[in-house]
Amino acid sequence: MRIAVAQLTSRPADVTGNAAVLADLVGEAGAAGARIVTFPELALPGYELASLAADPTLWTAPDDPRLDPVRDACRTAGTAAVVNCAADGLLMSYVYGPDGELLTRYAKQHLHTGEDEVFRAGTGDGRFELDGVRFALATCFDNHFPEIAERVAADNCTVYLASSLYGRGNGEREIDAVYPALAKDFGLYVALANHVGQAGPYDTCGRSAVWGPDGTLLARADAKTPGLALADVPLTDRLTDLPTGLPTGLPTDMLTDLPTDLR
Repeated sequence: MRIAVAQLTSRPADVTGNAAVLADLVGEAGAAGARIVTFPELALPGYELASLAADPTLWTAPDDPRLDPVRDACRTAGTAAVVNCAADGLLMSYVYGPDGELLTRYAKQHLHTGEDEVFRAGTGDGRFELDGVRFALATCFDNHFPEIAERVAADNCTVYLASSLYGRGNGEREIDAVYPALAKDFGLYVALANHVGQAGPYDTCGRSAVWGPDGTLLARADAKTPGLALADVPLTDRLTDLPTGLPTGLPTDMLTDLPTDLR
């Protein structure tokens, strides 16, 4: 199975405009053979906490008609999509299947500074299956709590999908520390979707990527260009198969005491 992570510069507080961009990227992922594409944290409204607090029209239910282009693109491309948004007081991911129907939803459990003034924390883990592969969902700061990945592995998931936002500087170092370590420590394929360009107050660093269960980097987008990174996941056991993809040979050592420079 081919999976994709997407990076983009979300338009501030523009659900309709961003949905159109997400739909285009779903189509692009499908054309490249991907069965699922994951988008960054708050990709739909943009990472605009003040606007979200002030404007209830930026919040979206799963059947919001502004998401019709995304659902239609899923149907046309035969590609599932993980869309991160604001919904019902939660920092939410909706997963739409290749038929455009809602597969599941997941609310971020560990809110970062400032987010807790807009959202309440989620209370459950996110799981779904596609083509026999079991997926797990997490959002940005969640990924700094290893117990979440421990539960993912215990639930026999193969792929860990992380919708995130990381800025330049410490955020870049955190990406290369946290995510390959999660992959290697828990025997998972880990897929990170990050913003690129300005996202709210943050100058984000892109570098969306996929790592294999041994911590090897399989695919990576660059630091400034909207688009996709793609990697292949075998449709068999996550712990016994070797990963396939486009290794780059980057180091994957875990850096243990980095300061947090993300949303």
